[in-house]
Amino acid sequence: MYEIYWRKAAENLADAEAAYEAGRNNASASRAYYAAFHAARAVLFAKGFSPSTDHKVVQTMFSNELVNRRKVFPAAYKSYLVDMQKRRGVADYEPVMVSNRDAQLQLKQAREFCSIIEEKIQL
Repeated sequence: MYEIYWRKAAENLADAEAAYEAGRNNASASRAYYAAFHAARAVLFAKGFSPSTDHKVVQTMFSNELVNRRKVFPAAYKSYLVDMQKRRGVADYEPVMVSNRDAQLQLKQAREFCSIIEEKIQL
């Protein structure tokens, strides 16, 4: 099951990169978050959990189970999903545009997050 979510993560990351290169910061920020979200679901499934599709549940489960309890990931990644979802909220719902700087940060965090997860699920 985790392979499907990993493929979704990779697809969203590629879309985020393409959107960023094309100057579409809002689309990039949104897709970058979904890359991280699907990557988190992939690793949770790979580690034996069955996370729901609820974003808060996935964020909490990732943080509590894989950062705090099992120490699979460093504490630095604990806030990535929450922070990235906030930027996605701006991109998708707020009456402002995501800045190039914020889009760049969002993409950087998505790359890092997906990269460390890929190492742990050994695809």
